[in-house]
Amino acid sequence: VSRAENMKIILVFLFISPLALSAKAEKDYSSFDSAASPETKSRFAMLDDVRILANGLLQLGHGLKDFVHKTKGQMNDIFEKLYIYDRSFYELSLQTSEIKEEEEQLRQTTARLQINNEEIKNLSQEMNSKIEDLIQNKIQLQEKVWGLEDKVTKLAIVQPLTYETKEISSLKAFVEQQDNHIKQLLKIVEDQHVQLDRQHNQILELEDKLNHIELQELAEDSFMGEQSEPEATPFPLRNTTAGTYPPDGSARDCTALYNSGTRSSGVYTIKPNGSEAFDVYCEMKFGSSWTVIQNRLDGSLDFNQTWDAYTNGFGDLNEEFWLGLNKTYAITRQGDYILRIELQDWKDNRRHIQYAFRLGGPETRYTLQLSRISGSIPNALPEQTQLRFSTADHNVDIANEFNCPENYLGGWWHSECEETNLNGQYVAPRSRGRLDRRKGLYWKPKKGRYYLLKSTRILIHPTDLKSFD
Repeated sequence: VSRAENMKIILVFLFISPLALSAKAEKDYSSFDSAASPETKSRFAMLDDVRILANGLLQLGHGLKDFVHKTKGQMNDIFEKLYIYDRSFYELSLQTSEIKEEEEQLRQTTARLQINNEEIKNLSQEMNSKIEDLIQNKIQLQEKVWGLEDKVTKLAIVQPLTYETKEISSLKAFVEQQDNHIKQLLKIVEDQHVQLDRQHNQILELEDKLNHIELQELAEDSFMGEQSEPEATPFPLRNTTAGTYPPDGSARDCTALYNSGTRSSGVYTIKPNGSEAFDVYCEMKFGSSWTVIQNRLDGSLDFNQTWDAYTNGFGDLNEEFWLGLNKTYAITRQGDYILRIELQDWKDNRRHIQYAFRLGGPETRYTLQLSRISGSIPNALPEQTQLRFSTADHNVDIANEFNCPENYLGGWWHSECEETNLNGQYVAPRSRGRLDRRKGLYWKPKKGRYYLLKSTRILIHPTDLKSFD
């Protein structure tokens, strides 16, 4: 607007200037009319003024021409940028539509797989219930058969009666039939287990894609939805003697304390067979009492300790602590025990897993052998494998001669430094680097991502408890 007003002023000036010059010239001419030869002088003065005015107009024209060319170039640049912007916006709209369609398809597929997984889970639970009933029947029948075998042994010299022989044959045939039925059911459960693993992997992959699309900050470090696995048959167990009292009257473990009437969680003194008395933390849950051998809450205690510290134990039993390999072995050598691992991620989701296990003594470097029983998270520890405990200053030979305790901190039953490490460095989710995460508390299934943990707890209980959940 200011430029247009300036143009108007210039045009008015151009029209007024000749008139003013003409008037001045006429006035000058009339004033010098009486003098001698004024005509020649006035004419030359007017020509000079016209030339000056023409030169000014020429310069003004050149300036206006340059201004027009410059404005035209700027407008062309603006039009080109607007075209590029429109084209980019159109491409982004197409990509957004494709992403939304793919996300909707993934959600629908995930919903279908979750429904199938729930149906298979219910079927597996029903099969497990039937198997338990059959196992109980088998045990009862085996007891009857053993009683009959005793009778047969006693009557080895005397000819058995006809009806006793028929009863023995009938019972043996029935036991064989039940054994075959149990084998068929176990085969069905195994097939269901394979199918559940397949469904579980598909759901994990789909949920990883959805989490990537939605850009959730902690999706990589937290547990997904319930991913229960079917019950597995543990390795054969010995008869347990834990849960009773030694002659001096002190309890052998936390379960014995519970059986004697104790109902509050806290620190108590126990005295396992063949061991001195020591303090433990007893957790009252599931209608019994569990002995806690590891507890991590907030990273207040450094778990990067020596072999001697892990052997004897460290920490405060009311806070973070490690009970000690010697004390744990003194308890578990009394009979068969169950190992329960409880995990909590940084979104306060909780999962657990339970194993039948055997712990060796110091002569075996506290070798650990596991067999998964149940749980709500995929397994991350090798089963039926001899795992030896190691620390940075007392390392055992690992595949590729890789020192797991030194590189990942904290003592643990390492195998290939890939499964899990619940005694590692306490790392918060803000540490996004891969190396830092693997130094922390994590649960890593063989096929799956790392679950960075906020708290962990490891408990043990004799195998006489029939139901835990």
